[in-house]
Amino acid sequence: VQLQACGGGLVQAGGSVKLSCAASGRTSSMYALGWFRQAPGMEREFVAYIRWSGGRTDYYSDSVKGRFTISRDNAKNTVFLQMNSLKPEDTGVYYCAAPRKISLSVVADPSRYEYWGQGTLVTVSS
Repeated sequence: VQLQACGGGLVQAGGSVKLSCAASGRTSSMYALGWFRQAPGMEREFVAYIRWSGGRTDYYSDSVKGRFTISRDNAKNTVFLQMNSLKPEDTGVYYCAAPRKISLSVVADPSRYEYWGQGTLVTVSS
């Protein structure tokens, strides 16, 4: 599975950005997709998660709940992250990643994810 993230850029606080993650390769084997972010000098942080097919299951970190929305378009093999009400602390490189089958109890653990996209930078100015 190959993942390609895009859509980052510079935005003012309070603004919005929509990220995309396009999957290719053995997408039929995908179970879910997650978004993580990493600020300079910080560890990679979980942002959001969605099941790839079947019943919808999405999950968010407390820091983005109510502001970010993850969604998918299976026909286009793409997952989106709509980010609203952005804050300077949302600044970082955003990565999409795909795990093998995992339980909700570990979706925030980046070590559980096997495939990673290259990342896209989001900078939120104050």
